[in-house]
Amino acid sequence: MSWLPIILLGAIAFVVGAFVLRLPRPAWPVLGAALMFGLAGYALQGSPGYAGAPKEYAEDASGGGAALVDARRELFDATVAPSHWITVSDGFARQGQYLDAAQILSGAVEQDPKDGEAWLALGNALVEHADGMLTPAALYSYGKADALLPDNPAPAYFLGVALIRSGQLGQARQLWAETLARAPADAPWRELLAQRLARLDELIAQMGGQ
Repeated sequence: MSWLPIILLGAIAFVVGAFVLRLPRPAWPVLGAALMFGLAGYALQGSPGYAGAPKEYAEDASGGGAALVDARRELFDATVAPSHWITVSDGFARQGQYLDAAQILSGAVEQDPKDGEAWLALGNALVEHADGMLTPAALYSYGKADALLPDNPAPAYFLGVALIRSGQLGQARQLWAETLARAPADAPWRELLAQRLARLDELIAQMGGQ
């Protein structure tokens, strides 16, 4: 089978991103790399000559970029797909390429400053790129996400995780406790956050004992 249609599709996707969606010029190399990465993966694993068929898929979500992306998506409506740029950046994040993910997301929030999930994903990517440190840029991104997603616990949850990783356990506990106190009684994520808060209290108690 000829690969020309696939290459042509990649070229069209680049043109759409660069000129139709007006992705900033500094992000063009990252977009091109994302498309090339996808084509390379398809060339290695795909079977374009065969009909599509369902396939069992199991992903190791024990940690790393894949688990981070999955955890974020679990706090959003699964019936509403994220933007194309979030999807592309998630591909980089799953591979641990957080700088590339952040560059894609920087273009995304520039194009649509009201995309709360993009701001949240940007904060996560910046924290991971900084080896778990909560940088001013990441804190700003979380703040924007929180303002745009007032009914979603994701910004407070991931900011709390970043605070814990930075050693600020007390601030993280206060943030999660306040978020839980404001949560509706029937919020589907209430129990999850309560469990995380209880585990954090245990950690704080253990550190106090030591």
